[in-house]
Amino acid sequence: MSVAESRRIVLFRHAKADWPQVTDHERPLADRGRQDAAVAGRKLTDTGIPVELALCSTATRTRETWKLAVHEFPRRPKTVYEERIYEASPGELIALLNEMQDDVRNIVLVGHNPGIEGLAEILSGAAEDDARERMTRRGFPAAAFAVLAFDGSWKSLEPGAATLVDYWAPSE
Repeated sequence: MSVAESRRIVLFRHAKADWPQVTDHERPLADRGRQDAAVAGRKLTDTGIPVELALCSTATRTRETWKLAVHEFPRRPKTVYEERIYEASPGELIALLNEMQDDVRNIVLVGHNPGIEGLAEILSGAAEDDARERMTRRGFPAAAFAVLAFDGSWKSLEPGAATLVDYWAPSE
């Protein structure tokens, strides 16, 4: 596979979490979050992106979001639960993506705000259609995702290198 091939990154924020008396890392999904995670999974499937690898935060709400979303996929991608995603800055998330092997073309990163939203803004030097307008208007609510495309190796991913090609957020 050529490193110049087009790659896709799906930046997926966890669904709505509950606030029980547990640490932030252990917060589970709320009922609404469980519903939205499944809908987001169907919407991700509708994009037609053959996701090969999922990088998911180890937090309970992100693991639950991914398990409900991936259930909607026709083929389950390899999933890696990565501690570094929890509370990561956009720069730390770029560094993580820079470590990926070039034989992987399409990745979904399941994480948290403000890191996921910041990463979408920083990476997207351009946008197709009205994707940026929709993302700017809606922000990055729970269960939202952005799809970015770029050409080159994972090591070459840097601010402004990608194009925002799609954005979706659940209805309020």
